[in-house]
Amino acid sequence: MNKLFLIALMAISTTAFTARVQAAEEWGLPEEQISRFEAKVVDVLCELTGDCPKDCGSGRRQLGLVNGEGKLILPLKNSVIFAGTTDELIGFCGKQVIADGLLTTNRGYTVFALQFVKEVPNGKWQRANRFLPKWTKKNGLAPNSKKANRWFDHDPKVRALIDKEGKLGLGLKADKEYLATQ
Repeated sequence: MNKLFLIALMAISTTAFTARVQAAEEWGLPEEQISRFEAKVVDVLCELTGDCPKDCGSGRRQLGLVNGEGKLILPLKNSVIFAGTTDELIGFCGKQVIADGLLTTNRGYTVFALQFVKEVPNGKWQRANRFLPKWTKKNGLAPNSKKANRWFDHDPKVRALIDKEGKLGLGLKADKEYLATQ
């Protein structure tokens, strides 16, 4: 009887520990709140304009979450620095998910930092960190390389934008004028 009780206790504690592992972690963001909610994954441009290609734009568009109250929530960050959440959510296009992360408000803007996601009702939790493995594979780099850690310095799309618009995004002339004052 004691062995059965211990096995049951271990199973319960393992399940509780596993559930805790999938809970969002605080990052020290302004006014952050740990938040877990059910929502439908949507193409933001589709929601706002009615321009709705099949499959949420195949990963080329910003994805959002529409909660049960019909409110559009913008998940702007995952656990990879400067990476958005499209890689995390594209497989859930049009589906109901449970999103787990941090709501934060800064200077009047509320955004959502996605940390975990799973499909409703019985999907498995997935950590919001799929961007970097996909990016390194696409660009022929080792996932733990120095270039991968600073992917944004080595991304061909980012480089092309900087070459065209400058580091400030205001044009090459603005960059030159700004750098002359430094």
